[in-house]
Amino acid sequence: MSIRIVEDARQIRKQIREAEAVTDEAMLACAKLKQVILVARQNPEVGVDACQKAMLRLMQAEQQALAMSTNLLRVHEELNMVSREYMGPDEEGETHITPSAIEAAEPAVAI
Repeated sequence: MSIRIVEDARQIRKQIREAEAVTDEAMLACAKLKQVILVARQNPEVGVDACQKAMLRLMQAEQQALAMSTNLLRVHEELNMVSREYMGPDEEGETHITPSAIEAAEPAVAI
């Protein structure tokens, strides 16, 4: 196996993990935003319906982030297959992804 393939594989591994981390960060940020909005809505001076549309849109954004995360797991699994083809089986360098993690995600709710 050539040095170029090894270097390309190293870069791909780094970038897919970075992309997966970004989607996780997006989901965490949405969850924190939702929490802050809900706490603000508990203020007696704020109407109970305040931010309702924003919450619905935020939920949609969370669903889209989860769908993106699922699709990146599918990409990761495909890259694992390519890696096995070009580099041979390498139990140490390969990320094992359970089939249930890459099953079809439910479609996002349209608003």
